[in-house]
Amino acid sequence: MALADKTGQRVPNVTFPTRQNGEWVNVSTDDLFKGKTVVLFALPGAFTPTCSSTHLPRYNELAPVFFENGVDSIVCLSVNDTFVMNEWAKDQEANNIILLPDGNGEFSEGMGMLVDKNNLGFGKRSWRYSMLVKDGVVEKMFIEPEVEGDPFEVSDADTLLNYINAGAKKPPVATIFTKVGCPFCAKAKAALEDAGIKYEEIKISNSGLTSRTLRAVANRDTVPQVFIEGKHIGGSDELEAYLKN
Repeated sequence: MALADKTGQRVPNVTFPTRQNGEWVNVSTDDLFKGKTVVLFALPGAFTPTCSSTHLPRYNELAPVFFENGVDSIVCLSVNDTFVMNEWAKDQEANNIILLPDGNGEFSEGMGMLVDKNNLGFGKRSWRYSMLVKDGVVEKMFIEPEVEGDPFEVSDADTLLNYINAGAKKPPVATIFTKVGCPFCAKAKAALEDAGIKYEEIKISNSGLTSRTLRAVANRDTVPQVFIEGKHIGGSDELEAYLKN
């Protein structure tokens, strides 16, 4: 495969046809990089599993921390057309990220990152990598190892943020199990919001995710049950005590 590390070099000069508000808008590399500090991460395809479950969401989640540490914008690049990238942005609610369609693979090829994924029916796609670009010059690249499949070891958001500032404070994230109409659940969600803690809500019902699931995960029957950074906090009263401390 012989992937190229472009550290110290300028990014390729490419114009990207994008669709914005129902109109075609050409976006150049100067528009994206000139005079700016930019984080760019590239991935094999929109709507694909690792890209949708982990790679893009974590960059979107940590975007405010990147911005606090001198990054002007975060770009997600894939060899997909602009319509696909726009729909993926909506699906992911990725409001902090510029989803850039490298439809012809020109940028990926210029970066030495265009690879053959014919075995998956994908054709030519970008290899997975991330980089920090300052005024159009690549300061640092994190390129996934050249092994079979789709490795995801070094191009993640946390690795790049640690490079920029190893001491950057990352916001805690929470998971809360709730039921519809539960006043204690509403109280717990409000407490998390007041504390500035983003959360994923998992609703327990009589079908799908049931009380049996809750017992398996939290060893409790009641809701809410709150987890913060993987640690089980408990119900609304226990959450209140945790936040006070």
